[in-house]
Amino acid sequence: MTHKVVVTRAVFDDVIERLRGCATVADNPSDVPLSPEALADRAADADAIVCALTDRIDATLLDRCPRLKVVSNIAVGYNNIDLAACTARGVMATNTPGVLDETTADFAWALMLGAARRVTEAERYLREGRWTGWQLQQLLGTDVHHATLGIIGMGRIGQAIARRALGFSMQVLYCNRSRLDEATERQLNARWVGRDELLAASDFVVLMVPYSEATHHMIGAPELARMKPGAVLVNTARGGVVDDRALVEALRSRTIAAAGIDVFEGEPAFNRDFLALDNVVLAPHIASSSTATRRAMAMLAARNALAALAGERPPNLLNSDVADRA
Repeated sequence: MTHKVVVTRAVFDDVIERLRGCATVADNPSDVPLSPEALADRAADADAIVCALTDRIDATLLDRCPRLKVVSNIAVGYNNIDLAACTARGVMATNTPGVLDETTADFAWALMLGAARRVTEAERYLREGRWTGWQLQQLLGTDVHHATLGIIGMGRIGQAIARRALGFSMQVLYCNRSRLDEATERQLNARWVGRDELLAASDFVVLMVPYSEATHHMIGAPELARMKPGAVLVNTARGGVVDDRALVEALRSRTIAAAGIDVFEGEPAFNRDFLALDNVVLAPHIASSSTATRRAMAMLAARNALAALAGERPPNLLNSDVADRA
């Protein structure tokens, strides 16, 4: 029997061809997001779903897809997938770690440098015709070199961010559920501290934690108040890790100096009050958006799905209990 794979968003042609070599593919070249009902209709007889973080994979959907063997997420985070519901129904779930670490770290630095040196504000200033000549105190920014960088979440991407800090002669503080080994700390010039100490001591704070109930609004008004008045906050983690309303107020009142934000609560909707602020760099969830990285993510998701359909253990299985009981 030929397997059927549903691909929920537009992906690269070579990824579709890889899937078509082993299965019938129902893809979505128009890239119009599928409603839950439309996804359930397409996947009712599917063996695999290759999905994006914009697709909600829950018990309601799974109950309408009795043949489903695997859900393959084109993302590292998987809070769009009800993992318990998948496990209960014997459906494997996978993600795409590793391939986007360096690209995401690059973009975190782009936001950090852009916010510190007021790049987007300066561009608007020039484009609007307001620049009349050089001034000594024009658009003064904050130095990144020799500053203190605080990283909350020191996994693969956090460590990639810390490696880049070495070139800027920065002191690195980090907060993580578990401490890194001493050799890695020395290599990264990083020191493990509590979150309150990190917030109070850092000139730049970068968030790299997954979203969960435990990390919901991890950074809110009390945490922002602990930061230095000249500090910059960067969120390339997930929307909801930061209380966006509290961040808007902190930027408006200059409780902190600036922010760089790639993810938002309720995206693609977001707090429109950000648009009135000059001291924030805004991006539409593109931290991993390089051609090479997005292609690698999609291809890894395809490999995960095909491995499951072949009766193999996918390389990036999230719920190992399903494979163990097979």
